[in-house]
Amino acid sequence: MKDPADNRPLWTPRRSGESALEKLQERNGFESYWQTHDWSIKHPNDFWSQVWDDLKIIGDKGNTFFIPGDDFISASFFPEARLNIAENLLMRGADHEIAIISILESGVRQEITWKELREKVAATAAAMKNEGVSIGDRIAAWTPNVSETVIWSLAALSIGAIVSTASPDFAPAAVQERFGQIEPKLILVSLDYEYGGKHFNLKERVIEIKELLPTVQRVITTSAFEEFISPFNNSDLFFTQLPFNHPGFILFSSGTTGKPKCIVHSGAGVLIKAGEEILYQFAIKPGEKVLFYTTCGWMMWNWLVINLLVGATIVLYDGSPAYPIMDRLFEIADLERIEFLGASAKYFDSLRKSGVRPQEARNLSHLRMIGSTGSVLAPESFDFIYNEVKGDVHLASLSGGTDICGCFLASIPTLPVHRGELQGPCLGMAVDVFDAYGNSASSHVKGELVCTVPFPSKPLGFWGDDSNEKYRASYFEGFPGVWTHGDFVSKSETGGFVIYGRSDATLNSRGVRIGTAEIYRVVEKFSEVQEALAVAQDWDGDSRILLFLVLDKSASLDEDLEKRIKTALRVQASPRHVPDKIIAAPQFPRTKSNKLVELAVADVINGREVRNRHALANPEALDWFADHEALKN
Repeated sequence: MKDPADNRPLWTPRRSGESALEKLQERNGFESYWQTHDWSIKHPNDFWSQVWDDLKIIGDKGNTFFIPGDDFISASFFPEARLNIAENLLMRGADHEIAIISILESGVRQEITWKELREKVAATAAAMKNEGVSIGDRIAAWTPNVSETVIWSLAALSIGAIVSTASPDFAPAAVQERFGQIEPKLILVSLDYEYGGKHFNLKERVIEIKELLPTVQRVITTSAFEEFISPFNNSDLFFTQLPFNHPGFILFSSGTTGKPKCIVHSGAGVLIKAGEEILYQFAIKPGEKVLFYTTCGWMMWNWLVINLLVGATIVLYDGSPAYPIMDRLFEIADLERIEFLGASAKYFDSLRKSGVRPQEARNLSHLRMIGSTGSVLAPESFDFIYNEVKGDVHLASLSGGTDICGCFLASIPTLPVHRGELQGPCLGMAVDVFDAYGNSASSHVKGELVCTVPFPSKPLGFWGDDSNEKYRASYFEGFPGVWTHGDFVSKSETGGFVIYGRSDATLNSRGVRIGTAEIYRVVEKFSEVQEALAVAQDWDGDSRILLFLVLDKSASLDEDLEKRIKTALRVQASPRHVPDKIIAAPQFPRTKSNKLVELAVADVINGREVRNRHALANPEALDWFADHEALKN
């Protein structure tokens, strides 16, 4: 067993000189990763041009690869380029090789070859065109993580339509709050799904969603997908060539007020950013099998699909990662001989606490890398993976987000892994830690995770935010001109980073970021509730959601009210919106303009210094939260 206090490397690379990262480094005459990284952020024009070439991007690159612009938002990449993201994802594998493996919780398994994938995408695109879909139209999916969703999305991208996806555990009202803003023309839905051994019938919800989305011209179910595309089965593939900044994806990341933000991403920007990570940071090769446990409502789904760019086989799994056995994902890794397995930090933490030891029951000889993201991976989970899963695996703890559809911090295949640390920043990402005054913090000093140089997958903007007012407020108010992501982090002497959790009011529930407003809209409908306040508390190497309620004088927080609130959140929002604890409070802190201050409560319950206490009208309200017994267990 490794000594948890020992900071010697848990994993040390075996360099072959054959990895894409090593070749990039050698080609440019650099002796270390840090020299390569420094060049990549100081010379983005040269670096991203080489990324394009190394990824063998199909398209016209043009002669200019980066224009700084007047600020972070106006900076542009490949302004002269023309390409199609679907073409780049579909043309990498030989006809007979496997492109997609799809596995359901029930055990149903499907393989799709590259030839079949290309044929199905061509037929789907033709069917979409027959429905009047054209460049810029929005195409949605409310589906499990199945192959039809991938085919549907690639077909839309081949036309130049914009793709937005959500998982079927989101209730119709939550779907309307997302898709209703972007007015999709077509939507793919599922009539049912399985999770944790339970069957969920969605027929009534599908009817409700159709009524809530009046712009949808046609609803296609996954069960009738083949019927929808079969009249077009002999169609030829056609790829519309588009500018680099053409919108490809709309992802949703909720703020603390109002509806979820619709983050518009350049399809090509996401392609080249995720491609950089897949090629250099994770060293994924053609033919390798990649499984990242995700739903279609998380940006890791988009990342997983983009692994097709390097000719990898993507493995889709839909269902509970811990049913019918706790190490179900490792069972799949064994059976499918998977090289890269990813999941949320919460999953690995749960596995550790369950006492399961995958290495004793599974053949994981093919597994060379484990990815973890969604929340902080506890140091104890590092120990668990190396002691109980695989001693020579490359553990990649990642940090990024929906906002950039990619990673700030990730694995570095030429550097060692240290306990509790993310190895370092991705190439092209000028990541730093700023103190409250905007200075670069020293090692082990906690501060804000920032990025000081633009990158290709920065959002094009928010849907409907033509002046970029919400865009600027979301990322650039903390330090003007610098992307501030909302994570508390510190640097270590190894060059790695340690993440402590969120520094803003956005919640992280089971790896998915949700906004407090989505909770309040449901909870404050209850007559017993005067107002609500939700925050995340750092807890047991992860975080948990606490929902505080100020109740009507005639009400009390009994078991019945708590159960009704949780049920309403599960049904009207999603299971992810259900808090870990509900606690009655006497009052909430407010600004002098009467606005609730979630950040102040989050700071207090997490033992941080309260920011802008002077701006509070009732700072004494914080004293109740400082040492409340319910927060200790």
